[in-house]
Amino acid sequence: MTPAVSDEWIRKLPKVELHCHLIGTVRATTFADLARRAHLELPDDPERIFADINSLPPDPSLYRDTVIPVPQERSPDEPEVSYSLFQASAWVIEALREADDLTRIVYEAFEDAHRLSGVRHLELFFDDVPEHLASLGYAGSVAAYAEGIRMAERDFGMSGRLIKGIDRSKSGEEALERVREMVANPNEYVAGIGLDNLETVGPPERFADAYRLAGEAGLKRTAHSSEHAPSAQNTITCLDLLGCDRIDHGYYVLEDPEVVARVRDDRVAFTVGSTTSRRSWRSWRRASIRAMLDEGLNVIPCSDDPGMFPTTLANEYTILNEQIGASREQLSRMALRAVDASWLPDAERGALRAEVEESLAELDRAGV
Repeated sequence: MTPAVSDEWIRKLPKVELHCHLIGTVRATTFADLARRAHLELPDDPERIFADINSLPPDPSLYRDTVIPVPQERSPDEPEVSYSLFQASAWVIEALREADDLTRIVYEAFEDAHRLSGVRHLELFFDDVPEHLASLGYAGSVAAYAEGIRMAERDFGMSGRLIKGIDRSKSGEEALERVREMVANPNEYVAGIGLDNLETVGPPERFADAYRLAGEAGLKRTAHSSEHAPSAQNTITCLDLLGCDRIDHGYYVLEDPEVVARVRDDRVAFTVGSTTSRRSWRSWRRASIRAMLDEGLNVIPCSDDPGMFPTTLANEYTILNEQIGASREQLSRMALRAVDASWLPDAERGALRAEVEESLAELDRAGV
């Protein structure tokens, strides 16, 4: 009989986080500190804003008759006054005023992942440099982020990588320019690119040239797909045209049985989050992940925007077990597959996998 999943087991399990947006990791207390220093005018106290983040769903008519029914009503935990994830993120970005701020939020992201979830390796999405930090340039901002990772490596024994977010609301030419900038300014901590923002505002094929250049330069590639658009085809485009190494989200692959069979056979890694700023969609997310597990898909838990939802990677493992019904064996496989899907160099990835395997065995021996 497989042992039960205890809080201690989840706490002690070494974890890998592959889908986490830097701005979404910022602590409410840090946002408050930065906002005061920047004399930022906000509609409410920063901690109240974070507590009331609730992104409203788009036109419900887009989501009729989906395989997993999408809720059409508000959820009971929605606040009277809501702040969207994008609006809260924009305020946080506005409060960042110097290179040390970038280093600080990266270091704190690693500290929280280590302390709250036992994360051993963390991969963070970062965005374009805002206009008020343009003097740093791409290279300067990445250097500031990388310093935060170095500090975390020293203090917590972690490893980390950065993923350049490609904003799908912008043009393909702008995306190509961002990748050219990356190629011209390589950094050991920048491992690849990831298409983000609302899937409904930018089809993946728009970014084929940028992704082709990234692949030629040896950068890894991922994309948010089949998350907002009820389309399995977008994921096929991301895999075949963009050359993605893994897929972020992917719930709507369930709309097409042929796509489900394809991604199951190819062992495509999907980073999935049970928690979202769209509170009314949380039950749908969890039902979708359950269906993905039932189909034998390679799902890997992520926290996405843990500071703003809020959640933690450990909490996502707990939800998988207690609400979605994932077994201890399934959670163990997810932890190992997260290592396999990471963008660490081969030798480091192999060493981390051995560490996670040994930790799992030790937990079994200890009867945890």
